[in-house]
Amino acid sequence: MTMMGVTGVLSRIQQLQGQLGLDPVSPDGATSAGTVTMRTGVGADPTFASLLADATGGRPLTSGGGVSGDDVVSAAKKYLGTPYVFGSTDPGKGLDCSALVQRAYADLGIQLPRNSWQQAKAGQPVASLAAARPGDILAFDKPVDHVAIYLGNNQMIAAPKPGDHVKIQKVYEKPTHIRRVISDADQVAAQNMAAVRPAALNGSGSLAGVPYGDLFVKAGTKYGVSPKLLAAVAKVESGYDPRAVSKVGARGLMQLMPSTAKGLGVENAFDPEQAILGGAKLLARNLREFKSLPLALAAYNAGGGAVKKYGGIPPYAETQAYVPKVQNALAALGG
Repeated sequence: MTMMGVTGVLSRIQQLQGQLGLDPVSPDGATSAGTVTMRTGVGADPTFASLLADATGGRPLTSGGGVSGDDVVSAAKKYLGTPYVFGSTDPGKGLDCSALVQRAYADLGIQLPRNSWQQAKAGQPVASLAAARPGDILAFDKPVDHVAIYLGNNQMIAAPKPGDHVKIQKVYEKPTHIRRVISDADQVAAQNMAAVRPAALNGSGSLAGVPYGDLFVKAGTKYGVSPKLLAAVAKVESGYDPRAVSKVGARGLMQLMPSTAKGLGVENAFDPEQAILGGAKLLARNLREFKSLPLALAAYNAGGGAVKKYGGIPPYAETQAYVPKVQNALAALGG
């Protein structure tokens, strides 16, 4: 699809300036001359993102461990009906095609470059549409001026053109590029993570009789972590005591250190709801990074740095005992 008029001219100028390493022109004509801002996520500086993408062989700037292609599709579908607005990355105002792609991946913690031609270099190439999977990026035209997310069955989700909106449509022509950002390892990790989630949650009844059961369900649902796993961690960490303080200063139900709590956005670790939400956020992060329940638990206890340093559960007596304790508590809850 080729954009026409002023919109098309601005798009083409932006593409050429990015290719030449010049400061990109924003839709209102402003430039970022004299500055290089190393931001991440939606709205990141496109020239910097392009250079870094080239330096890393077109790989995504942030790992998507534990994310599946179906997750990407679900993230993109949240924006169905959003108006097409050229140059906008704010879904409250509208999105253009590359902003939709960038936003869907960013919602899953994966950073992509801003422009469509840059996204056509991300990840790894896919040989044909027949080999494409849900979540792959489809790019069109030479030079690339349009991108979409493949849904499967010859359908894609895209922000097509001015006057239109984010919608599902047929793949109307052969893509010039197909790129896979979600690797096979990521797909497997997503399946492994799903294995530690309950097949179904029957409200707080799945944790009937467990203190703060409704809060474990709420936090688990929000962050995609088994509520029973959260309850097991709390059982081992604090015995469900929201006022617990360890000898090293960890606080509350989930025994969060003050610095860790701050990084998770927990203002009061003694507040059960805040503590459980913070613990769920941390466990979800660990599961995505380490793709293993025992390693995620080891990282919760000893820190992710220690797990990386030793390439597994660190040789600390406390951590070596902690992991099976939580697993036993999880089994006792039927998890």
